[in-house]
This record gives sequence, C-alpha cells and structure tokens, in this order.
Amino acid sequence: CGNKTSRVHDYRVQRIKDLPIHSTNSILVLKKRRYVCSCGKRFYEKLDFLPRYHRMTSRVYSSILESLKSNYSFSHVAHSLNISTATVQRIMRLLSYSCTSLPEVLSIDEFKGNSGGAKYHCILVDPVNRKVLDILKDRKSHILTEYFRNFNDRSNVKYFVTDMWRPYVDIAKTYFRNATIVIDKYHFIRYNIWAIEKVRKRVQKNLGDKLRKYFKRSKKLILAKKDSLDQDSKRELEVMLLYSEDLRQAHYIKELFYQFTQAKNSVEARELLGKWINIARSSGIKEYISCANTLYNWRKEICNSFDVPYTNGCTEGFNNKIKVIKRNAFGFRNFNNFRTRILHCCN
Repeated sequence: CGNKTSRVHDYRVQRIKDLPIHSTNSILVLKKRRYVCSCGKRFYEKLDFLPRYHRMTSRVYSSILESLKSNYSFSHVAHSLNISTATVQRIMRLLSYSCTSLPEVLSIDEFKGNSGGAKYHCILVDPVNRKVLDILKDRKSHILTEYFRNFNDRSNVKYFVTDMWRPYVDIAKTYFRNATIVIDKYHFIRYNIWAIEKVRKRVQKNLGDKLRKYFKRSKKLILAKKDSLDQDSKRELEVMLLYSEDLRQAHYIKELFYQFTQAKNSVEARELLGKWINIARSSGIKEYISCANTLYNWRKEICNSFDVPYTNGCTEGFNNKIKVIKRNAFGFRNFNNFRTRILHCCN
C-alpha cells in the first residue's frame, strides 16, 4: 500500500553462502526480519548484499563473473567459491552479448571449435580497440551472409583484414564495397616458408641417412634470413646448399621474397612482387611456381597491406587465448556457452 511500518511479525533464520575467508568456506547465519503492514501484507526486509529469494550474497555472484574472465574452468571456479559447477554454468548463461555496430577496421579469422557440430568457428575482431566483436558458429558463406546482411552500418567499415580464405574476400566484396581488403602479412609470408620447406624435404629424401638427419635438424639455417646468421652459420648454410642446385636456387628466391616484404608502400610492393613472381615462375622449381601463382591471384589484396598498419596479430592472440579456454574446459559441446565464455573472457 506504500505506507511505512516498523512492526516486526516474526524472524526467519537462513543460511547464506558468502565468499571464502582465507581459503575457508564461510556461511552466514542470517536472522531475517519479516514485517507486517497495517493493510495485512507481510514482507521480508530488503538487504543490499542479498538479492530477493537468493541463498548466495551478491559478492559471490560478482566473484563468479570476475573469475570467469580468466582462463579457469567452471569446476575450478566452483571449487574455489564452494559452489556447484552447475551453478557457475547457470550464472554464465544469464549473460548476453551481441554486436550492434561495426568498426572502421574489421578483422576476421577462424579457429577450431568442435562445438555445435561445426569444425571451425569464425571470430570478428576490432584490431584498433583490441576487442572481440562476435563469434559465429561457422565460417561458411551462408552463415557469414546471414549475419552481415543484418547490419545497416556496413559502409562504416573502411578496412577488412583477413587471411587468404576466398569466402571471406567474397563476403567483403559483396557487403563491404567501400572497404579496402587487406591480407594479413603473416598469411602470405608463410607461403614462402612452406615452399622452401617442401624443396628441402624433397631434396633430403635423395640423401643418405646421416645427411638427411643433418638437413632436418639444421632446417633453421635454411629458413632464417641470411643476414641474421653469424659467420659460422653462414658457412654451414653454404655447405648445405652445395648438395642441391634446386635448394640453392630456392634459397635465393626465398631471400628475394624478404626484400619484397620490406617495401614501404603498395606501389613499391606491387613492383617488387611482380619481379619476384616472374623469377619464381621461371626458376623451374615446382614448389615456387605454385607459390608464385597463389600470390599472383592475391596480389592486389597483398599489396594493400603495405599502406596500412593493420594485421591479424591481435586476432591470432585472441585465438590463442580461446585455445587455452577450450583446453582447460576439455572442450565445449554447446556453442552458445562457448561463445558467451569467449566474449566474457576476452572483453
């Protein structure tokens, strides 16, 4: 009725869980007052530290949510706070995250999830503010199409950072026509590494047992930039390259590729990349011919990366954190729980 009253009807004793004190579980024995109003209504007193109808203090709920921001598993959080794992999961399911707007720089990548029946999940990141925007159930085109077409601010995206996965680029060309597509530098540089590694493996198959083991153990000499090696390492490398003309030529092409990666802008990069592709194609080495053809198909998006400071480095960092979360939890079967945990932990 809105009137004030000070008449106590009776008392009820309740046992309330609170935060552990010095690693010792604590229970509050609370003697709650129940008031009676002149209108006949009976009600309990309101307590700031205890929500209505709850048997845990607000401090416990806050501690649960704070602990879930770390990489700890549900069972670890439950054990440390003297509650059940089901309670921790139930509280996490009350959280809700959604992406309502897109940033100027949008980074996209995938990671292995195995939850909800999908092999790969898709992660959207704002690399400027280092924030995970959303987690999608799959990286397939129809999933991405259904998701992005619901945004009305797609024109705000100026840069679309991705790896060399064709569906991502197709989505960018369809829904982000004002955006510059940028291929992450790591993803096209590793094609050079893969090519020289394939040549080394092919060459060492024709060598004796001792030489084959030596080439395998000394592969870092071949992969490293020649300028970064000391004099002894350079001499060892020269001896290794004497065993195969293909390996020596492949190493020369690999070093030329690193000169291309030092370009200062897209104009210079386009010129150096064109020269490198011609040299690789005319080398006769099938591994580098395949590499050159791949980079030729992506040459425009690759050269765009030399004009902007944006990469997928931040996204790969989040992917590594997600792997730790998944490993500590021994995997997730429910995708929604996995998504909520990632968004709560990474933001």
